[in-house]
Amino acid sequence: MNIKSQAFPVAISARHIHVSEKDLQALFGPNATLTKDFDLSQPGQFAAKERVSIEGPKGVIHNVRVLGPVRAATQVEISRTDAMKLGLNPPLRQSGDIENSASIKLIHQQREVLIEQGVIIAQAHIHMTEEDAKALEVHNNEIVSVEVDSERPVTFRAVVVRVSNDFSLEMHIDTDEANAGFIAQQAQGRIVKSCS
Repeated sequence: MNIKSQAFPVAISARHIHVSEKDLQALFGPNATLTKDFDLSQPGQFAAKERVSIEGPKGVIHNVRVLGPVRAATQVEISRTDAMKLGLNPPLRQSGDIENSASIKLIHQQREVLIEQGVIIAQAHIHMTEEDAKALEVHNNEIVSVEVDSERPVTFRAVVVRVSNDFSLEMHIDTDEANAGFIAQQAQGRIVKSCS
């Protein structure tokens, strides 16, 4: 028998970039700062007006949004479909785990930056507070299965639980995962646990 948790929102993350201060200056000029366009669902995170092109061995994708605030290291999150267009083979990783990941060229107007590592496909994950984790009976870095309501219902396995009181309860999947499951923004997901 399967037991399902309370429902929580599922958000679809399109391709995007987190930039370091150094790469921000290199791409947008000395003393450049990110210009907030709108706030994201996670506290303190925002979509910036700045956009760049990303270039791999086989192709280029233009108009990729930069997210703020700046980070210690530049990270590019793309889908598997994006990777094929670019000619890359990035690893499936949690955000922030970029060691020995794929490299790519970032372009803004006449400025270019080659990052030696930083391109990943983000593993599906759930952001939540400690209170949420207690209510859902899970812990930080636990791997769970999540059933998502949609026209084509699907259960995601190997979803990482990420617990911090800086987070807001929400599951993140990429566009490939959403398209495969006919999942629209703000669909609902539930952790599924087996019970004998």
